[in-house]
Amino acid sequence: MKIITWNCNMAFRKKAEFILAEQPDILIVPECENQERLLFGPDTKQPTDIFWYGDNPHKGIGVFSYSDFKIKLFDIHNTDFKYVLPLSVYNDKIDLTVFAIWSQKPEKHDCYTEQVWNAVHFYSNLLDNKNVILAGDFNSNSIWDKPNRIYNHTNLVDYLKTKNILSTYHHFHNQTQGKEKDKTLFMHRKIDRPYHIDFCFVSLNLIEKLDNVEVGAYEKWTKHSDHKPLTVTLDI
Repeated sequence: MKIITWNCNMAFRKKAEFILAEQPDILIVPECENQERLLFGPDTKQPTDIFWYGDNPHKGIGVFSYSDFKIKLFDIHNTDFKYVLPLSVYNDKIDLTVFAIWSQKPEKHDCYTEQVWNAVHFYSNLLDNKNVILAGDFNSNSIWDKPNRIYNHTNLVDYLKTKNILSTYHHFHNQTQGKEKDKTLFMHRKIDRPYHIDFCFVSLNLIEKLDNVEVGAYEKWTKHSDHKPLTVTLDI
């Protein structure tokens, strides 16, 4: 199974063919337009299932299946954390609990981690499920930690560890949070403004099934988006 998260920087319909060349089974796309605007070209592979959520029809979060997986929003979805979507992603062989994430800036300060921090505590029981995946644009990294904020990125990572949920990239490549060798965002597409803010966390039983974790190259993806895709391949 290949799961890819890629913030497409809007207008996904014009860019889908490029990410679909990577052959995802499940694709999570922050900043994606809604279904009514997703008019793919005749040569673009059509998804087998779609879930989209957002207030702005031009800029929400889309989750796409390109295999036999079906996608359903859990009834427990809390709209206070509207872009942290708890989804049941399932086929005849496996049930996955997938949180599709596009972290939003809060009104009262600039710490994007707050929304995800509050969401994972609200959905604490779901995190105890067997096959859990949290993937998307977290808009956060340990380099921006402020010690007086309990909801900083490092504390989020540590909390997920208490649920036996680990970052695929950091585990597979033996990287330290905040010191990543590969960057997923180049601010304003500038090569001298690199950050690692897109993540895919999975539960321990899925970590054991990791085949590969890859971040897209700057040269290949910058013409399409300021973000690079994060691709995780699992032996399931």
